[in-house]
Amino acid sequence: MVKKTILITGSSSGIGLAAAMDLRERGWRVFASCKQQADCDRLRTMGFESPRIDYTDTTSIHQGLNEVLDATDGMLDALFNNGAHAIPGAVEDLPTDALRSIFEANFFGWHELTRSVIPIMRAQGHGRIVQCSSVLGLVTMPWRGAYNASKFALEGLTDTLRIEMRDTNIKIVLIEPGPITTKFRENSIPHFERWINWKDAARATQYETKLLKRLYTSDGPDPFELPADAVVKKLIHALDSSRPRPRYFVTTPTYMMAALRRLLPTRILDWVLSRV
Repeated sequence: MVKKTILITGSSSGIGLAAAMDLRERGWRVFASCKQQADCDRLRTMGFESPRIDYTDTTSIHQGLNEVLDATDGMLDALFNNGAHAIPGAVEDLPTDALRSIFEANFFGWHELTRSVIPIMRAQGHGRIVQCSSVLGLVTMPWRGAYNASKFALEGLTDTLRIEMRDTNIKIVLIEPGPITTKFRENSIPHFERWINWKDAARATQYETKLLKRLYTSDGPDPFELPADAVVKKLIHALDSSRPRPRYFVTTPTYMMAALRRLLPTRILDWVLSRV
C-alpha cells in the first residue's frame, strides 16, 4: 500500500514535531520541515525526511517543496502549515518594519507555499490543506497586536480559499489552538528585544508590571493549557474525515472566546479581553 504523504512545516518542536511523530506512527510518509538546517539534521537522525523551509525565504520554500515532490513522484496528499512567532508589545510601539517581518513569517510565506501545492493537488484530484491558526485569529488581546493581525489575515485568506475550493476535492481547514505547551513564549523574546523599545515607551510602567513579568518569568502552565497532542488529535480528524470541519477548536479558551464573540456586544467583549 502506498503511504499517504504530508508536508509539515515548523517541525523542530511543539505542535509540528508532535504531529510528525504521531502521523508517522499512523503510517503516513512525513516530510517534517524546519526553518533551521540544524533542526532538519536533527530530525533526519530521528528517521524523518526533513527539507528546510523558512517562510521568510522564498528560495527555501520552493527548494523544500521540490525536494518533497522529487521523493514522491510529484504527489502530495496533505500540507499542514504550522510554525509562527509573536512580537509582544503595544501597537503604538510596533515599528512598521516589525509588522512586515511577522507577516513574512506568519502569512506571506504560508500563502506562497499553499499556492505552490494547489496545482499539485488539483492535478492529482485531491488534497488537504490544514492551517494552524489561533484563538487570536478569532479575538484580539492586548500586547499581541502583531500576532493578532497576522492570524486575522490568515483566517480571512483561508476562509476565502475554502469557498473557492468548493468545486474541487481540495479540502481547506483551520485549526484554532489556545494555550498549548510549546516554546512559543520563549521564542518570542528575541523578536520583542529586536523591535520594542519599551524603556522609552509611554507605557513603560505597564511593560514592567505586566508584559515583562509574563514574558520572562514562567509560573508553570497557563490555565486550561493542553499538550501539543491535543492539536494533533484535531489534525488527524481533519486529515481522515471525508467531510472535515471548516474549523477545529482545541482548548477551552478557544471555545469560550468563539462563543463570547458571537454573544457579547463589542464594548463588553473589549472589557473582558482587556482583563485577560
